[in-house]
Amino acid sequence: MGDLGLDSDSEAVYRILLKVPRAGVVEIAEALGWPVARVRETLRSLVELALVRESSEETGKVRLVNPEFGLAGLLQRQEQELAQRQQAVAATRLAVTRMLTEYDENPSAQTDEVRRYTGLDAINSQIERLSYGAETTIEVFAPRGAQTPAALNAARPLDEAAIGRGVQVRYIYLDSVRNDTATLAYARWVHETGGEVRVLPHLPLRMIIYDRRAAVVPIDPEAAARGILLLQGAGVVTALVSLFQQTWEQARPLGEARTSTPEGLSPQEQAVLDLLFEGHTDDVVARRLGVSVRTGRRITAELMTRLGARSRFQAGALAMGRGWLGHGSPPGEDSLPGPADDDGG
Repeated sequence: MGDLGLDSDSEAVYRILLKVPRAGVVEIAEALGWPVARVRETLRSLVELALVRESSEETGKVRLVNPEFGLAGLLQRQEQELAQRQQAVAATRLAVTRMLTEYDENPSAQTDEVRRYTGLDAINSQIERLSYGAETTIEVFAPRGAQTPAALNAARPLDEAAIGRGVQVRYIYLDSVRNDTATLAYARWVHETGGEVRVLPHLPLRMIIYDRRAAVVPIDPEAAARGILLLQGAGVVTALVSLFQQTWEQARPLGEARTSTPEGLSPQEQAVLDLLFEGHTDDVVARRLGVSVRTGRRITAELMTRLGARSRFQAGALAMGRGWLGHGSPPGEDSLPGPADDDGG
């Protein structure tokens, strides 16, 4: 009865009157075990609600208004308030829609198919808009291993809301995510919440695809803080969706045991060989794998020893001769730039 405006006291007294319509104040007080003053105060509330009226025959007493009309009046009042609230919400929605048509965060954006956003506020605003608007899928490449606390904190409410409304959320992280407690915990949380998480030794670039209709990529893969490109052209988004799907099929579910190649190489060692053969420096190799430069150099040195090579060039040539190259690169790796930093991307 609270929705009709009756608090617990009013409802208790009203139920007494429904059973004994001519009950007096003292009789009600005795029935409920209340002080008389509490009953009088409650009766005043019922008078204001038009559920009882002062008796015309006995001074100081009240009479019950026919419940069929009294309660119907309260219900009608509630319906009127609800209708007014709905009208107010509709008016607010119209006002918001009008404001959005006048709003453009980046007047210099060039086309509807490619829009450029710079500055962390503008980037985060677009990612929030796209995430909350996603209806079917959100697919993410998350390179660089450990993600920043700011990136994880920003992503959690978006992922939670998306998964909660039935959106399929899929992440591909680097293998090295296992070395960062916070990022690994987040990846496990995504999985436990209902998303899907897989890992690979290295990834082509940072990327988020929404509903397979729009994709966000960094302007500069080596410096994501420079800004993002929002791509909505059917051709380029279709290509990125294909890249994600092929990479997803190569990746392994988080928590699955790591496997080795027939040559006994771990996925990470295979990735190092492929990157070295492509001519990347120690810094780039480490960044692609999401590990420290020191760790990257250690893996390289161990591979050179295993191959019996005296130089990186010789290591690449020996690895090629043994057929050790090309087993671990994600699709499109040769033609796509490296991953972006975590800042704002």
